[in-house]
Amino acid sequence: MEGAGDISKGALFDYEENADTRYSRAAHVTKISMILNFLLTSFKFAAGILGNSSAMIADAAHSLSDFITDIAVIVGLKIARKPRDSTHNYGHGKIETLAAAFIGLVLVAAAFGIFWGGLQKVITFYQGESLPEPSKIALVAAIISIVSKEWLYRYTIVCGRELNSDAVIANAWDHRSDALSSIGTMIGIGGAIFLGGHWVVLDPIAAIVLSFFIFKVAFDISYKNLNELLEASLDSETYRNIEEILISTEGVLGFHELKTRKIGNAMAADVHIEVDRELNIVDAHEISMQIENRLKETCGKNGHFSIHVEPCSDSENYSSGVSGK
Repeated sequence: MEGAGDISKGALFDYEENADTRYSRAAHVTKISMILNFLLTSFKFAAGILGNSSAMIADAAHSLSDFITDIAVIVGLKIARKPRDSTHNYGHGKIETLAAAFIGLVLVAAAFGIFWGGLQKVITFYQGESLPEPSKIALVAAIISIVSKEWLYRYTIVCGRELNSDAVIANAWDHRSDALSSIGTMIGIGGAIFLGGHWVVLDPIAAIVLSFFIFKVAFDISYKNLNELLEASLDSETYRNIEEILISTEGVLGFHELKTRKIGNAMAADVHIEVDRELNIVDAHEISMQIENRLKETCGKNGHFSIHVEPCSDSENYSSGVSGK
């Protein structure tokens, strides 16, 4: 018997309405990000070229990657909002996870490009070639970038957490990594300008240092979302909460085969529960529906829960304990 597949028509309409609202809010914050990233990218490239700053050009390339990932997030969210159909019975939520993983991989590429460009400049300098001294326009661009990207991070992370959107949260951390990279850029450019002479090498060194910050953020984002694409189980705390619901539900004598995963922003769980073999089918079904409702209260109304009911093999001795494998 399956107790998770019974979703009323009214409930489906509520879910679709919430999905539309969620998409609209996520798309709105991402479009603001996209516009700001486009303006910053253009300004930083111009400042890097006119100001003779390799660190600022590297920073501009990072902002360009942000602009690309903004587009990926909007496309991913638009596809993810599509309702379930005959070929996607669990919806299209994985697209959102894929978009978040893509952001992480783009950040890896951006970090490597920044690292390699800065390293080449440093090698060139220590081989005896001179580096151009950056001008103050590059320093101004770095300061503007720090303020803008930190504000964008705070705005985006709040929205992402409210919507429980991995793609929006990943995009927020992308903004934070850009703000951090701009701090390194500002220090490098400022040192090169105000100290002068051999200290001009601080500009490409700053580009190398900031690439490691970006690598760290990129790894965290990529690992989490690629793991979800590989059907990783839910976190241990959520798993224990699900076990507690199963154990504490009246009429459940045991359970096994508990499997969990994430589908986009929705949680999913499959489990076999054991009930008294003397129960009629209506009472057994009522127990499964009670579990499903409690799981939705804990894990979200858009979750996917499949509860298979089995007769307990030893109903007379069930009081000795509940098994969860």
